[in-house]
Amino acid sequence: MKLHTLKPAEGSTKTNKRLGRGQGSGGSTAGRGHKGAQSRSGYAKKAGFEGGQMPLQRRVPKFGFKNNNKEYFKAVNLDILEGLAEKIKTNSLTLQVLVENGVVGKNDKVKVLGRGELKAKVSVEAHAFSTSATQSIEKVGGTATTVK
Repeated sequence: MKLHTLKPAEGSTKTNKRLGRGQGSGGSTAGRGHKGAQSRSGYAKKAGFEGGQMPLQRRVPKFGFKNNNKEYFKAVNLDILEGLAEKIKTNSLTLQVLVENGVVGKNDKVKVLGRGELKAKVSVEAHAFSTSATQSIEKVGGTATTVK
């Protein structure tokens, strides 16, 4: 095998149709057909256009409601806080600590829930607390601080 003998596999390449170069290469319409928007320059198909048929977006029934003002919280349970406090050996779990350890994202709002058991005395910062979580934290001598 030599470089000058190499060629592509049979049928893998084909020559492009040279349009708009006279009658012999696609004729006067250059493969666009006669009349209509698609035959004209500057034509751009709209997203979801189905050739005049009622588009799917408009055929499908709409229902439900999305409240733009709803606050979504990332739930963090006491057992996760207990494990984190043990792992990094700290008694202050701020939002920054939770973000740095990958428990929550930096833009998440955090709500502490009461699943699990908290043994360590820790002060916890979060945007919201369930009542059972607050009671569990304060039972072992920690503090639950709500942040805005």
